[in-house]
Amino acid sequence: MSIGLNDALQRYLLDASLREPEILARLRQETRRAAADRAGMQITPEQGQFMALLARLIGARRLVEIGTFTGYSALAVMLALPPEARLLCCDVSAEWTSIARRYWDEAGVGDRIELRLQPALDTLDELVRADWAGTVDMIFVDADKDNYPAYVEAATGLLRPGGLLLVDNALWSGRVADPADRSAGTEAIRRVNAMLRDDPRVDFSLIPIGDGVALARKREPGEG
Repeated sequence: MSIGLNDALQRYLLDASLREPEILARLRQETRRAAADRAGMQITPEQGQFMALLARLIGARRLVEIGTFTGYSALAVMLALPPEARLLCCDVSAEWTSIARRYWDEAGVGDRIELRLQPALDTLDELVRADWAGTVDMIFVDADKDNYPAYVEAATGLLRPGGLLLVDNALWSGRVADPADRSAGTEAIRRVNAMLRDDPRVDFSLIPIGDGVALARKREPGEG
């Protein structure tokens, strides 16, 4: 979904900018058919293209994704990166990620993507123990909202200086701006946006693309 655009402007945005490869379009369409009411969990194609551009801009080679679903974001980014790039994906669903694996393999990037099917916080702890702290170029968070604050804190520690953190659903279909919405997921997203805004370790911007992306760059030592 995309937030805040009427249908005509959304069509223009896609017509004027989108370069979606055929395999990504097929994955998006299959997700709509297979996931039905969950299809909205998939990022928009313009967001995938934006993420791929960011990954190229920073020369990303080591990436982490927290929440993979059917694999659209992972595929969009890995198609944009050279063969030495590697992505580690965290998810708990063998069902939905089986679709992801099929498309990754078809696209020729499956051997560059490691999928760990267990709670993401367990995987993030394992990465810290494996000395990944301060080494990851780009991290995308798009999983269960209640754990967003913990994911973001862990991700910030894993990022290298100059690395990028992207947090999906940062505008949450407008619910973050509704003071009557005190649900756990909405409160978690509000907390994450405030955490990143106030964190002196990062540069931060809230981007109204898709359902909103919180974009943070980890500062180099000595940067103010």
